[in-house]
Amino acid sequence: MNSFSPTEDTIASIATAVSPGQGSIAVIRISGSLAIEITKTIVHIPGTHDWSTHKILYGHVTEVNQTKYIDEVLILIMKGPRSFTGEDVVEIHCHGGIIAVQKVLERILDIPSVRRAEPGEFSQRAVLNGRLSLTQAESISELVSARSRKAAELAINGIEGNIQTTMQSIRQRLLELLTEIEARIDFEEDLPILDEKHVKNEIVAVKKDLNELIDNSERGSWVRSGLKVALTGKPNVGKSSLLNRLCKQEKAIVTDLPGTTRDLLESEIVLEGIPVTFIDTAGLRETENIIERIGISRTKKALIQADLIILIFDYSKGWTIEDESILKQLPINISFLIVGNKSDLKNNQSFEKIPKYILEKENLVIMSAKTGNGEDDLINYLVNICGSSQTHGLHIALNERQLDLAKSTMEALENINKVFDEKLPWDFWTIDLRQAINYLGELTGEDLTENLLDNIFSKFCIGK
Repeated sequence: MNSFSPTEDTIASIATAVSPGQGSIAVIRISGSLAIEITKTIVHIPGTHDWSTHKILYGHVTEVNQTKYIDEVLILIMKGPRSFTGEDVVEIHCHGGIIAVQKVLERILDIPSVRRAEPGEFSQRAVLNGRLSLTQAESISELVSARSRKAAELAINGIEGNIQTTMQSIRQRLLELLTEIEARIDFEEDLPILDEKHVKNEIVAVKKDLNELIDNSERGSWVRSGLKVALTGKPNVGKSSLLNRLCKQEKAIVTDLPGTTRDLLESEIVLEGIPVTFIDTAGLRETENIIERIGISRTKKALIQADLIILIFDYSKGWTIEDESILKQLPINISFLIVGNKSDLKNNQSFEKIPKYILEKENLVIMSAKTGNGEDDLINYLVNICGSSQTHGLHIALNERQLDLAKSTMEALENINKVFDEKLPWDFWTIDLRQAINYLGELTGEDLTENLLDNIFSKFCIGK
């Protein structure tokens, strides 16, 4: 697959999350030619035992002098190539928490012939040994970090090879075109004239399929990364109450005192398969309080980084000059929703105190964070932005690296239009066509450099 091969080092790392008092077991993974021999030197197993592949043994990890046990363990043996990495792999299942698993790992790493695995090194070896394609390995990482059912579903589709198969098919179509063109260049007199219309139509068809994938992947980016929604407004309009209402728990302190929120508070829910992070910000106003001014400064940064802003005003008091000032301060390139809160306190003058141009806005919701009245309208608005309409029919979605390469492929194919228009010789057709094929090869892992591969897997978690 590639001109380089994985290191011959034997590596080890904790392959499960560790936390004090959490998780009854932890798994330490060892991979490499010495994995089994290293395991034999650190464990005591009573009676007769079989170290053949895909066996589970019971024993204890011992200290160096073998007079004291470190932990009671199960040992899972998987000889290559029938393992995750394609090499000999041993997984040691010990007790969870922190102390026991760290002591077992330290015992392994004390042996000179083994070293600590780098982030993503197990997956990198699986790719280099042909056990996984690059896109499958990336999908495994995305499954581990999935924050919603839809994100996990897309990751599973990638693990099953749907991304790889789709992109390889597109690449193969371009390769066949390139082969036809180059054959005419080398053997023009011996072959029939190439149908230029056929070549153009096939490139147009490839661009259409590729563009659909790009559009789907851009729609699917929220499935992976989630939607950031910043709550803003002047002090004491109910931002914290709305946050607590949406998240169904007391995340923020709620009082009648203005300026209670001094820092950013975040909470996440999942709407229609999309993780939505709500950010409760400090109220925007002029103040001499140093701490509150810091909170307001952070609010302004949060607004710039948000995907959607919810501007909240007190419906019972009507739209004020301060509300209008905040509206004018919102970033112009970010969508916003206006929420009139405290509708339970409304009086006969409330409606009259709201300008017509505000009341006529489609992005206006009237509700009460206290009673929940109007909450469904707010949820429906958010769902329309990021919900089922965005993810319906979405079966595969490229990650950021893959999406960038798909876009580069499209740019290369778009460049061929100039060749069409200027009626240049076939030699010129091959330049951008070959570049498009190279981009797709990099995407699927069929055309990679070692440095690029290291860069991709360095972003994986330790032990994966």
